[in-house]
Amino acid sequence: MGGQKGIYLFLKYVSNKIPVICYASNDNEPSASENFITKKILGTGSSRYYNLLNFFKLKKEFKKDGITHLIIEHPYLGWLGVLLKHFAGVKLIVHSHNIEALRFKSTGRWWWRILWQYEKWVHRQAHHSFFITVEDKNYAIANYKLNPSLATVITYGIEQAQAPALTEKEIAKQKVIQLHGLPNPDFILLYNGTLDYEPNLDGLRTIVNNINPVLMTQQQFTYNIVICGNRLSPENKTWLLEHNNKNIFFAGFVHDINLYFNAADMFLNPITDGGGIKTKLVEALAANNTTVSYSNGAIGIPDGIAGNKLTVVADDDATSFANAILQQVQHTKDVIPDSFFHHFYWGNIVDKVRSILQSIK
Repeated sequence: MGGQKGIYLFLKYVSNKIPVICYASNDNEPSASENFITKKILGTGSSRYYNLLNFFKLKKEFKKDGITHLIIEHPYLGWLGVLLKHFAGVKLIVHSHNIEALRFKSTGRWWWRILWQYEKWVHRQAHHSFFITVEDKNYAIANYKLNPSLATVITYGIEQAQAPALTEKEIAKQKVIQLHGLPNPDFILLYNGTLDYEPNLDGLRTIVNNINPVLMTQQQFTYNIVICGNRLSPENKTWLLEHNNKNIFFAGFVHDINLYFNAADMFLNPITDGGGIKTKLVEALAANNTTVSYSNGAIGIPDGIAGNKLTVVADDDATSFANAILQQVQHTKDVIPDSFFHHFYWGNIVDKVRSILQSIK
């Protein structure tokens, strides 16, 4: 999942600059190939979110390991971070991947207001807060009353420093066509995501029910919409497979999503719910995909940074979305600007992280 990948890559690249120990739940699998150390100490299941014994375990480990700064991923373990701040003498940083309360509000959870108050308290207790987008940072400053000097945008990043060559993309495209027996379309349009997550499932329904019918009326080019993702329910899988003869192909879970990003000519992002930056959109743009996105789905991508490779349309306007696809096919061979990689490359992002951590004494 995008959030899990973001945490892993954040740790991987920060540990290239400063020593990192990851205190994780017991179901993680440490990798000997990385610079950071993983200690499985928090237990498993939901109990790790309220297990007070973890405070005593971590306090002991922090003293032994010489920990000076603690970064918590998301605000959920904020209570534990605050205790360790006061009783283990560490500097507390909250690494926020969304305004979590607003994400749950957008998906209809009644208890989002309780989470909002808790999330506010955690951020106000921190020595510094990292936010995934400018929008999230500004929201927290205005509504959580944070000191602006103690809030910084640390975006989701990418590992490559430049776009793949067009020849590399063509090779990947032919591989996917052969792998799935596609009819050699002019364009591959990609959509991917974890498909039991309601915002992603809503996006899939929009593509199938509203966008694709418009595309099918055009006769300018041939195309296939390739859907990648896991956790699709049996009922929804049956529904989706009924559309396989309508230029839609369900690839299911794939082991190398980068192959599909490289193979795609265009990426579709009709997402209107959820919070934070859409990691799949960043990765699609990094693969030099021409993209069309709803406005909510493009949060976190600075205006103009992707050049003509990104078109944003109003939320829930499926007709405009489909028309944007028809217009954007002319840009599939264009190359995304270097400014995109300068902004989103992990190596550049963690330089900012190191500077901030060194300033918190």
